[in-house]
Amino acid sequence: MYQQEPEIEKQEIIKRYRNLLRVWKPRNPDDKKVVRKAFKMALEAHKDMRRKTGEPYIYHPLSVATIAVGEIGLGATSIVCALLHDVVEDTDYSIDDIRGLFGDKVATIIEGLTKIKGIFDQHTTSIHAENFKKILLTLSDDVRVILIKLADRLHNMRTLYALDHEKQLKISSETIYLYAPLAHRLGLHAIKSELEDLALKYTEPEVYETISRKLKETAADRNRFVNKFIYPIKKALTNKGISFDIKAREKSIAAILLKMKKKEVPFEEIYDIFAIRIVIDSPVETEKSDCWKVYAAITDSYRPNMERLRDWISIPKANGYEALHTTVMSHSGEWVEIQIRSRRMDEIAEKGYAAHWKYKEAMHVNNQLDNWLDRIKEMIESPDSDAISFLDDVKGYFFLDEISVFTPTGELRTLPANSTVLDFAYAIHSELGDTCIGAKIDKKLAPINHVLKTGQQIEIITSRKQAPKEEWLSYVVTTRAKTNIKIAVRHEKKKFVKPGREKLGKWFLQMGIEFSNENIKKFLTANNFHSLVDLYYSASEDKIGIKDVKAFASSSFRTGWLNYVLKNSTKGKGTPAGEGEMKSSGKSEPADQVVHENQSHPDYEIGTCCNPIPGDDVVGFTNDNLSTVQIHRTNCAKAQEMMLVFSNHMVKVNWTNHDSISFLTDIKVTGIDKKGLINEITRIISNDLNLNIKAFHIEAENGLTKGSITLYVQNISNLNDVLNNLAMAEGITHVTRGD
Repeated sequence: MYQQEPEIEKQEIIKRYRNLLRVWKPRNPDDKKVVRKAFKMALEAHKDMRRKTGEPYIYHPLSVATIAVGEIGLGATSIVCALLHDVVEDTDYSIDDIRGLFGDKVATIIEGLTKIKGIFDQHTTSIHAENFKKILLTLSDDVRVILIKLADRLHNMRTLYALDHEKQLKISSETIYLYAPLAHRLGLHAIKSELEDLALKYTEPEVYETISRKLKETAADRNRFVNKFIYPIKKALTNKGISFDIKAREKSIAAILLKMKKKEVPFEEIYDIFAIRIVIDSPVETEKSDCWKVYAAITDSYRPNMERLRDWISIPKANGYEALHTTVMSHSGEWVEIQIRSRRMDEIAEKGYAAHWKYKEAMHVNNQLDNWLDRIKEMIESPDSDAISFLDDVKGYFFLDEISVFTPTGELRTLPANSTVLDFAYAIHSELGDTCIGAKIDKKLAPINHVLKTGQQIEIITSRKQAPKEEWLSYVVTTRAKTNIKIAVRHEKKKFVKPGREKLGKWFLQMGIEFSNENIKKFLTANNFHSLVDLYYSASEDKIGIKDVKAFASSSFRTGWLNYVLKNSTKGKGTPAGEGEMKSSGKSEPADQVVHENQSHPDYEIGTCCNPIPGDDVVGFTNDNLSTVQIHRTNCAKAQEMMLVFSNHMVKVNWTNHDSISFLTDIKVTGIDKKGLINEITRIISNDLNLNIKAFHIEAENGLTKGSITLYVQNISNLNDVLNNLAMAEGITHVTRGD
């Protein structure tokens, strides 16, 4: 553990404080005084505390403050809040103490940053979810809460090496799931990329190290190519008298991995590992036309791909991003992406909302980010949202791209990608959504579930006889639409609660089961209902019947009950057995679990979403009564979500005694269509490697062959042998493990 002599540590603290002032460059003496006051308070409050790294705790708030001012561009108030953000949580100081010393604004921001403490009621399944919801709730007061929280998360990720592996996985999953998308939405591209890379370092360490090593190995060749490529551009811009900076920007490791997975190609076949960025010095009045002048100069030297032209100057992204992107063909035959932006656009791209807020009053344009924040506030204030459903909604909302469409009067509206006519109607007004029966899109009729595209003009058609239906939920992607539909449907369903309860009570009595709250709750869980209203409505409408109660009655309330739950929970769409019943109950975490040879034992289930095999890094999750452990790969998207939502049920698992059993896994094969290719593939798998194939699907079109194979392997070594041997077979161009 790191620890220095007290005098050396004292000098280091002073050095870091002075570095904060250097990065900030205060102009107002009063601001400098209040920051010094906050620093002294934090230093005193944390004087006996140390981080897991062994360093004095004060290093952390100093680092968060430096990130807030240097990498996000915040000011004096934010520096004070960053320095004091852990004081209330970790010491005896209260919010009232902060308010008395630094005022209401600082107190409000720090209160938003302070984690929820205490005992949660039985319906609260995730402390993380409640914490995150509380942070977002402060959007209605001050967005700086989230910006400082992102600075705090970034420094925690930079020092994550000091924690044990289980905590590294939990924090990394939470970062990937929520904080990186949030940074993206607030326009903090650099922070978003670093958060994703640092999380990848712990969730997929081998992949991270491999890509990192290959980037270093190819750096020299890349630099030579860039210097040669930008020479004619620099010459042309200089001749035109344009003041500019030009450099190559390397993609993040996480972005490269995403591209490799999406295109199913190795690192060597990713052509856009870097992009050329040109930043021009141009006044706001002429920056758009000046960017197009740069584009014209580039296309004098290189031929552009018109399908890859992106004009985010005319219509900026919802996170405020403005730039002109083009992809051109180099003289050596490689495609190269070029980003063109003004100095103002560059600052917004790097520092996101903080820079946007700085330019907002002067520009009187580009209010899309403010519109997005307004929609987030609306989502947070939704009455139909517990912590977990809130997390699901906010995750999807952060990840989605946007489209821009027009109202009949020409007003521009931004919606998430894949939005439908119904989403648009609810975005205008809830009553318009409730009565929507279709739309005219560019003067042509379209149904309510028609997916919209950028640039379309939509006119909603309504009818007083129309009313929201439950199937509408599958037609929409926006939280506003979902919330309004749920409220309307639930209001309608409540009319059926009394007759439905009476029906269900009669069925219970016929089967000799007590109609108690405990048994109703078990029946509700066994049949995958989310609420009593849904259960009673289904009974009233005969969507369930006495046969379901009979199946429930035939199971015992111990092992038989568990088997019934596990059997029925596998019927959902790709839902691993037992997942539906996982709820945080405040119980202590179980001891380390071991995956034994006898996989038929009901204590263990292999996640069907990722099909882990021996040798994979895995994590386990217990169900509510700790009787079943569900196994997932640590890089599985479902596992990362569960690490956040069901963190109290996460357990360590290890593989052992697995040599005599087989596990299902999938591989994808791409190649040149030729005679005997199928025989070659099956020979390698069955004869050479002595493995069994469960399923084989292959099809050829226009000289290319694509196939997917499901086979049984004993461990990761078996799988790697398959991938390597198939990759060397004649006619096969790519082979990868399926996700």
